[in-house]
Amino acid sequence: MARLPIAVVMQRRTVRHRWTDIVWRAVGVVANPLGLSAASTIDASDDEASFLVPGIDLSLYPDENDGYFENWAAPEPKVFVMWRLDGERAWPVIASVSYGEGTRMLDSGECADGVPMPPDIHAWLGAYLQEHYRPAPRRGRQHG
Repeated sequence: MARLPIAVVMQRRTVRHRWTDIVWRAVGVVANPLGLSAASTIDASDDEASFLVPGIDLSLYPDENDGYFENWAAPEPKVFVMWRLDGERAWPVIASVSYGEGTRMLDSGECADGVPMPPDIHAWLGAYLQEHYRPAPRRGRQHG
């Protein structure tokens, strides 16, 4: 198993909507947030605020290698972030670079977003795949 600490950029926007006044979403990730131990404000105004939230790890497991490769090779690779509201704040719970895990997050009914994968995380994932991923051998058509 490989592991990379990340911080998630969570954004809060004020909206005019019948059912809610505030909308949260994950908008980015940063690898190796050295020295960051608590959430910090990146930018804030009356209508929008962004927070850098550390404490999440990207963990790679061999049984998800196909999903990692599929995401890594995609035209726009993503880091998938599942998050939950705790009071008035949204907190990331888990992040993944597996296309399969990301799809499950997005389909689960939980709050989840796919954010662009930064180049340094893409390179880290590529190095892991080069060492650990072997595509299944192609088989011809089965007749019978």
